[in-house]
Amino acid sequence: MVAPRAALPTLTLVALLAAGCVDPGTQPAATTPAGGGAERIGFFGFAKANSFSAATFAGVEEHARAHGATAEFLDPNFDAQAQVQQLQDAVTAKRFDVFVVQANDGAAVVPAIRAAVQAGITVVVQFTPVGTRYDTAEPQVDGTITLIDVPTRNGEGLGELAVQACRSRKLDPCEVAYLEGLKALPLDNARTRAAVGVLEAAPEVRVKAQAEGGYTQESGRKAMQDILQKEPGIDVVVGSSQALLGAEAVARGKDILYVANGASRQTVEAVQQGRWFGAYYLPVKTLGAKAAELGLAKALGKSVPATNVMTDVAPATSMGTRDALAQVRGEYDE
Repeated sequence: MVAPRAALPTLTLVALLAAGCVDPGTQPAATTPAGGGAERIGFFGFAKANSFSAATFAGVEEHARAHGATAEFLDPNFDAQAQVQQLQDAVTAKRFDVFVVQANDGAAVVPAIRAAVQAGITVVVQFTPVGTRYDTAEPQVDGTITLIDVPTRNGEGLGELAVQACRSRKLDPCEVAYLEGLKALPLDNARTRAAVGVLEAAPEVRVKAQAEGGYTQESGRKAMQDILQKEPGIDVVVGSSQALLGAEAVARGKDILYVANGASRQTVEAVQQGRWFGAYYLPVKTLGAKAAELGLAKALGKSVPATNVMTDVAPATSMGTRDALAQVRGEYDE
């Protein structure tokens, strides 16, 4: 769905590294909270109404409960400035021991994230980068932990799946339409550039249309209507799973191959049934639990990897063709 990091004071970290006590590839343990443990997780998700965020939080909350902690969803409803304010207020109030953050605007939240780390709060950057780079999973704010789907890798994966779709039918030329997420989001722009770069490098592919497909069925429906009026011969359509559900309804009766950016049960079933060619798949609820696991472990005094990539987490089937997803079930509903 979209759509282009700090715990011990620097001197303490340097001293530990010099003494050989900390692996540079891991985050050192945070100071144990005065209350006797990291028991409170604040989940700063994209929006409660978003099925992806809701599934992520379900994983966070489930893991928290299983380990004697609590979790709360702070809902900015896709409003980047509202999310920044929520983060600032939570730092001031010292409401949480751990932050799990899905940044609506990775650059805008940097000062608040830095303040959280300086206040001794464990911060897990989840799914989207915090910072201005969209081509790396490395923490961009010192002291944070990342669990990220690198946007440019995501875009490249979508492009590769679309090329595979073209070649599955030996289409030459193969006309492709790319439904971008939201053009206002730098993350989506980085993903789009990466995807289009892969598509344009394939000799048989012609990128015939780019339109803002967004993350709802309605926005996907509108984008597809506009595309088919101008380019009725489209062979492959790439977009968010939500947008493709709308696009598919508009293009009913046309023999189009769909490549989805999404991991819902409906998306997985569409691929398994052969309605869609493939999907860039992530186990969303599992990844929510993993974020909570990393955050609680660090806050409770354990060393954890600073950099974590979502596509490395089992079942590690991000390139979700029909064969790859044969034994997979999605973890949430659209």
